[in-house]
Amino acid sequence: MNALAATNRNFRHAARLLGLDSKIEKSLLIPFREIKVECTIPKDDGTLVSYVGFRVQHDNARGPMKGGIRYHPEVDPDEVNALAQLMTWKTAVADIPYGGAKGGIGCNPKDLSNSELERLTRVFTQKIHDLIGIHTDVPAPDMGTNAQTMAWILDEYSKFHGHSPAIVTGKPIDLGGSLGRDAATGRGVVYATEALLAEHGKSIRDLTFVIQGFGNVGSWAAKLIHERGGRIIAVSDITGAVRNSNGIDITDLLSHKESTGSLKGFHGGEAMDPNELLVHDCDVLIPCALGGVLNRENAADVRAKFIIEAANHPTDPEADEILSKKGVIILPDIYANAGGVTVSYFEWVQNIQGFMWDEDKVNEELRRYMTRAFQNVKNMCKSHDCSLRMGAFTLGVNRVARATLLRGWEA
Repeated sequence: MNALAATNRNFRHAARLLGLDSKIEKSLLIPFREIKVECTIPKDDGTLVSYVGFRVQHDNARGPMKGGIRYHPEVDPDEVNALAQLMTWKTAVADIPYGGAKGGIGCNPKDLSNSELERLTRVFTQKIHDLIGIHTDVPAPDMGTNAQTMAWILDEYSKFHGHSPAIVTGKPIDLGGSLGRDAATGRGVVYATEALLAEHGKSIRDLTFVIQGFGNVGSWAAKLIHERGGRIIAVSDITGAVRNSNGIDITDLLSHKESTGSLKGFHGGEAMDPNELLVHDCDVLIPCALGGVLNRENAADVRAKFIIEAANHPTDPEADEILSKKGVIILPDIYANAGGVTVSYFEWVQNIQGFMWDEDKVNEELRRYMTRAFQNVKNMCKSHDCSLRMGAFTLGVNRVARATLLRGWEA
């Protein structure tokens, strides 16, 4: 089941639990606007190449739409639609005043030079600049993009609209980015994990962890778990996988990856088959990579007691059912990885006010938002006698539906 079908299925389940009117249910499912643009640029050798860019603006009932822009060969309308919708529910779960959006360009950034990436980003911004805005739609980095990409968007947008630091989040600090933003998603995952474990009378220092994905989110989550005394026994990324039953020294692993660009050759553990990582024996599994990695083929073999969804849509619905029957507790993505968009909100607020926060304040506010959101999800679980996933979906969908009706939507 692809990401859009799975997301729609979860939404409809939540709508039934909430008893939503069928008309508003349909209204909430249909995106506000879908944008598709051609982006033609000259390559460094003078030849022309064209790419297709997308931006889906899903819902703005609770505030400006918010969501990342990814550069990846498999970007397509269905994926972008699913991720835009997930952002709508995620921002509502976190209780920040945004709606959902998502964008992307179907390209492989590794095949493009830095100057080609800049030209592509600027052309894409030129095509959509009149459809985004500080109080309309605020992009952010995602897979294949970074703070530099956001700097180019900020500069290009500002040519049309004047200096506008709040147009994107995840910017370089020197251009109005927020302290703590780089670590925010991984830090939010750790705060969410602490909230869940406390509910079960456990703490990070008591447990073993397996982390799939060692990019920005996975590496920050690993670093912070390691600092709290958690024993990380296996890690993987696209370059390979490593395990150590006594616990991996994450500081050493980070240094090794920074110097070599790979997990291969790390002497603090033994190499393992990356395909075995998801079914490795552990207390807590944290998928931080692509969607759909937990599916009906491998779900029955998962041995973790808790799954923290740091990636977007890592568990497809069939796997969800298998894992739930096994008693595995899954902390859903629309809550677990909301730390990034929450600190993006803090960055946006700082830019609008022209008053920047220190990093301690950012982290303190993030902990407060993540802890409060967990309690709100748990309350919905009790109200509707449902799983954490449906607790999060009912919380998010209910907030968006209420905002839509309060604004004067006519049934």
